Amino acid sequence: MSPAATVAQCRVPAPGLGASASLRRRLLMVGSHVVQYSSPVFRELSRDPRLEILVAYCTLQGAQARVDPEFGVEVTWDTPLLDGYPWTHVPNRSLRPGLGRFFGLVNPGLWKLLREGKFDAVYISGYFYASAWIAILAARWFGVPILFTTDAHSLRTWVSQSPWRLRLKKFLVKRILSLGQVLLAGSTGTVAYLKSLGFSEDRIVLVRNVVDNDWWRARAQEADRDAVRASWRIPAQAATVLFCGKLQPWKQPQDVLEAFAQADVQDSRLVFAGDGPLRDSLEARAKALGISARVRFLGFVNQSQLPGVYRASDLLVLASVHEAFGLVVNEAMACGCPAVVSDRVGAKFDLVRRGETGFIYPAGDVAALAKIFREALSDPERLRRLGEEARVRMESWSPREFVESMAGAVELASGRARQTSRLAPVENPAR
Repeated sequence: MSPAATVAQCRVPAPGLGASASLRRRLLMVGSHVVQYSSPVFRELSRDPRLEILVAYCTLQGAQARVDPEFGVEVTWDTPLLDGYPWTHVPNRSLRPGLGRFFGLVNPGLWKLLREGKFDAVYISGYFYASAWIAILAARWFGVPILFTTDAHSLRTWVSQSPWRLRLKKFLVKRILSLGQVLLAGSTGTVAYLKSLGFSEDRIVLVRNVVDNDWWRARAQEADRDAVRASWRIPAQAATVLFCGKLQPWKQPQDVLEAFAQADVQDSRLVFAGDGPLRDSLEARAKALGISARVRFLGFVNQSQLPGVYRASDLLVLASVHEAFGLVVNEAMACGCPAVVSDRVGAKFDLVRRGETGFIYPAGDVAALAKIFREALSDPERLRRLGEEARVRMESWSPREFVESMAGAVELASGRARQTSRLAPVENPAR
């Protein structure tokens, strides 16, 4: 199917009344693959009368059933991912197609798309695949302003790096991001990180990492908390901790298990919603600790079931030693479930307020996490208040704010491009 045919088949809400096509900014959004978090945001952007978006997917992976190597099971998301916004699939010409490899995505059709599309800006997420560089080079060649987006808040990863590697990384990251007219930050931690790289504040826009709060809130309200717990064989009044994510080393699910055992709160339960290579070792360790009767492993839980999971839980924990943001925190808080996160999780900057919407502890400090479990799980009324504050916090961290920021960022990028062209005119054959 050709890109043009794909776009034509997408049913998209009409722009708001009074919107003038001539005043709308055309925005191309290059996506490596289909992401369940992004689709609702694309739908919101497509409704805004100031923007005319087109999402260009380098692969439809994510919208099709496949074995997820990190979950370790076949995954088919059960919510619509390609409805309600205009998109096109640009053919991948890689000899070894797939995510996770630089040359796994090679989509030369992006060059033609940028040449002929008359776009006012192009949104690029990431630079770890060849197709991103095709889009970057095409945008530079045809004079299309680049919006670079990142949610990083540190140069550090979960694997230790020597000082010279970090210096080299800082140099390279700054050079790459400098190609963008505007830098989009997923959190205030990202804003500070970009400033530390030497970028001026007037070049950075806080767009926020968001999920569809209304969808999560509505589905959680529909869920029967007691029925969900009964399906887990957990008493209605038992204080319940939730780990929701891939059972991978950097997520540190083993820390959660150890801390839960150390806390030893009477009539408490721990639920793992997710799958991955650590599952067998976690189950064995729970048995060795003598707490297997109080631990539940749900395996992979699909999107439509997750609101009920959050509704039935009292406290989400995200213990990662490296997590750029952690949208699972958004989901849980929108459903009224407070969160405890490590200090390596990006959501700590804007969503998790100590003692108000959740807790923050030093990554890898099992004793500190156990203390939080011990204090929080012993006070049901406090957990209830935290959950309510978490829900309120999400009211101002939503797709609405994201769309406003994106519209402003596109206008800013266009203005910067016009200013640059006045200083050094560049002929753009596509415009």
